[in-house]
Amino acid sequence: MILYREADGLVLEQGGKVFVVEESIDTLLGHPDLYSFLEERVRVGYTAVRLDETQLKAPLGSQEVWAAGVTYFRSRVARMEESEQASSFYDRVYTAERPELFFKCMPSKVVGPNAPVAIRSDAKWSVPEPELVLVIDPRGKIIGYTIGNDMSSRDIEGENPLYLPQAKIYDRSCALGPGILVQNEPLPPATRITLDVERDGASVFSGETALSAMKRRPEELVEYLYRHQTFKSGCFLFTGTGIVPPDSFTLKLGDTIRIGIEGIGVLINPVG
Repeated sequence: MILYREADGLVLEQGGKVFVVEESIDTLLGHPDLYSFLEERVRVGYTAVRLDETQLKAPLGSQEVWAAGVTYFRSRVARMEESEQASSFYDRVYTAERPELFFKCMPSKVVGPNAPVAIRSDAKWSVPEPELVLVIDPRGKIIGYTIGNDMSSRDIEGENPLYLPQAKIYDRSCALGPGILVQNEPLPPATRITLDVERDGASVFSGETALSAMKRRPEELVEYLYRHQTFKSGCFLFTGTGIVPPDSFTLKLGDTIRIGIEGIGVLINPVG
């Protein structure tokens, strides 16, 4: 089942039907068994409606958004290439026991499907980072999955690793959607992630990877994130990217970014 956030509230798609959900995302993420709760509510009386894909918003409430880095070999290579002076840091974090985790943003900086993401005016090398995003409840249980675009300014980050927050955190630097796949089972390792960037009606970059290429287990990332931290309404955690465009590529205004993950859908955002 997939939970969507529309302009007027939440809806749930299950078995080809769409139902109105009365609760908020914050309330739902606090439920001890969300999947069973939603199944039961559909069975006893959620109102059936039609899904309006033009009204979809980012599927989050008051949750913080965090991210993991260097979880794929391709990401390790790219980070070492963009920051030669600090390349050993990225090499070591890829093999270290402790993962790289960093704060991405609060909900106010997140956009949803079809809303424009931004590139920094002081950056010369900007890329999308297509990622599986974990939806985690306050107890540290993974209760769902969505698609994320972790917009990044590679030249700023490459200049100095201490500039990571400026490279990653700015207005409209994060996109989530189109909805949350709610399920208790982990996604299959063969699950594909795809990226396509279109410019002037033509594809200028495309790539794909699979969850099997991710070095870190999602549960491992969550365990480290929740050490000595509490998330009263849960949390969203980007799990890293395995698709990195070549060094010659940078996003431009007017580009369209499409990120797909099997079982969840496609997240589409223009650059504006």
